[in-house]
Amino acid sequence: MSRSSMTASSPAEVMEAGFVSYLRRERGVAAVTVDAYVSDVRRFLAHRGGSGLGDLTAAEVSQAVLGGVAGRSPASVRRYGCALRSFLRYCHLAGLIENDLSAAALPVSGRRRSLLPQGISGEQARALLRACDRRRATGRRDYAVIVLMLRLGLRAREVAALRLEDIDWRAGQVTVHGKRARVDQLPVPADVGKAIAGYLQRGRPRTAARQVFVRTVPPPVGLSGSAVSTIVRRACARAGLAPFGAHRLRHTAACDMLRAGGSLAEIGQVLRHDSAGATAVYARVDVERLRTIARAWPAGPAS
Repeated sequence: MSRSSMTASSPAEVMEAGFVSYLRRERGVAAVTVDAYVSDVRRFLAHRGGSGLGDLTAAEVSQAVLGGVAGRSPASVRRYGCALRSFLRYCHLAGLIENDLSAAALPVSGRRRSLLPQGISGEQARALLRACDRRRATGRRDYAVIVLMLRLGLRAREVAALRLEDIDWRAGQVTVHGKRARVDQLPVPADVGKAIAGYLQRGRPRTAARQVFVRTVPPPVGLSGSAVSTIVRRACARAGLAPFGAHRLRHTAACDMLRAGGSLAEIGQVLRHDSAGATAVYARVDVERLRTIARAWPAGPAS
């Protein structure tokens, strides 16, 4: 059940329902972003120990944003700040707080630990796939999800949004619904098509849901982006690998294309980047690889 359709009974649910309505009707925010904002607000309220906002201060808001930086990606930090600003602005407009504290949720960009995209090795990818027991419906689903991300570099939410009608089996292509309502058609490699077909034929439960990938336990509704990331992390645990998220598989697809001789333009097309600058970071992966080889190369005789 979507958050916008649930029955609001407690004060917290009433406040959440009002915030959802504000985001969708007043701000025109996309449903996936609404869900993410609500999740962030719940985390903020849980950290405060309740939903009461009468004693909320600007200092507490700022501290909440700064405290959310550690261990999170820059994108997560930025989104958390945006979610709090929107929520606090709504609370002021709705009369839930006396002063508009939205400005206290200072924009924080976060800091990347590495400027290089980190993919996984071929052996790690194989271990991840072996960790999916394809004798079971859940394993066939997880295998298809991971193959799809490894080969086509789809984002977790793009995998979750994939619908049955998005796959054109005759043409051998899939329609991907990406960021900012972008729609692209990508060719379906044979191994990806085989994995998805195996899941649809022998793993997907009967359901009215149109999403390709659904829960294997009742109710069989479509997966969320966070559920797709959970699939990857659980496969890591089964394979004995250090945990990583779905985005590492997207980086892996790009790095594999680069090693195979693909151009940056081709990588950008597959990953559906909005600009060449977003793809240019992968040029550094190849440069760093060459530097590593050069350092390991034995020195020749002195001239």
